[in-house]
Amino acid sequence: MSDASLEEIPGDPLNDDAAVREYFGAAWLAVSGFHAMLTDEGVLRGLVGPREVSRLWARHLLNSAAAVPFLPETGRIVDLGSGAGLPGVVIAAMRPSCEVVLLEPMERRTDWLREVADRLSLDNVVVERARAEEVHGRLVADAVTARAVAALDKLYRLALPLLRVGGVLVALKGDKAEQEVGEARYAGKKWGAGPAEVVLAPTIAGVDPTRVVRVVREAERVR
Repeated sequence: MSDASLEEIPGDPLNDDAAVREYFGAAWLAVSGFHAMLTDEGVLRGLVGPREVSRLWARHLLNSAAAVPFLPETGRIVDLGSGAGLPGVVIAAMRPSCEVVLLEPMERRTDWLREVADRLSLDNVVVERARAEEVHGRLVADAVTARAVAALDKLYRLALPLLRVGGVLVALKGDKAEQEVGEARYAGKKWGAGPAEVVLAPTIAGVDPTRVVRVVREAERVR
């Protein structure tokens, strides 16, 4: 990105916030490095919009981190439709004992994700170029995460077949989370989902909490 373009984009007010550094703890070095990569290359590579650069921490990185308390500390996590790496890269940094599979069908995005994992030394990351349907029956996870992938009824069809029985789907959602849960009830039951729980997950003071939908796969697909 040119110097002129950078001058047009306001800085992120949380860049030097001690609360952000404290929140991420041991993951700070990797997550702040990811922030720098997104700031430097995200717009140019079509991964984030220009207006998002000044709110990467609050709107994207902390939002992604809100999923982490609902995830296992070991095992395999599949991030569905990873895109720019949100939330998958943040999760990998904060769950170093998990294998985190970044599942993404677009080649230019998987190229980016591999660059990120390599530059940030995230050895627990596996980048796989595929759609969810293409790995059903082959890839089995203890948890699946999703952010801005699909409405919950469709997300169940994509994500639940990737989960072992007892595994958990953690979806980051917006204001219509409760409505989506109601509309997706039948689809969830079809794929063996237990009751969906909508939780407001906080991160740091002054940043809006994130709506997280948490669903455990209790059974195999109901025929």
